[in-house]
Amino acid sequence: MPKNKFSAGIILLLAGIIIVLGKWGVFGFLGSIFWPLLVLIPGILIHVLYFGRLIPAVSLVPGGILVVYSLLFILCNIFGWDNLKYLWPMFILGIAVGLYEYYMFGSGVPKVVWTSAIVLAATAVLFFVLALMWSWGIYLVAALLIGAGAWLALSNRKRY
Repeated sequence: MPKNKFSAGIILLLAGIIIVLGKWGVFGFLGSIFWPLLVLIPGILIHVLYFGRLIPAVSLVPGGILVVYSLLFILCNIFGWDNLKYLWPMFILGIAVGLYEYYMFGSGVPKVVWTSAIVLAATAVLFFVLALMWSWGIYLVAALLIGAGAWLALSNRKRY
């Protein structure tokens, strides 16, 4: 009987601690910070299952997508969700990574999968550069004008 009382006491103690921590908002805070792990863990699990030879190579497509998306969500959680206006091309990049992994690790995969992955990755990079240019482009124009003006002002007058 004393063993049952000890086990019941431990269970009641843990239940009380969980209730207090919940009322203090600890679980809500942890959930708001670490929720991208709920996307990352299945992505990593898919990779582990593939490399353990339990699932086919085509499952690497959603695995790669989940891993890239979770990294995007982690970045947005850390640095703020307003940065998504620059990082949104990572949604396209996630698909490219999944297709690339499928091409690299799958056997007999058509070359069009590799081509699609490269086109999607290039598109993502292009959109990322355009997103940065759209917001920071005026600074680039200003820097080019300053550089050209300094070059003209400081260079030899025979050139112009």
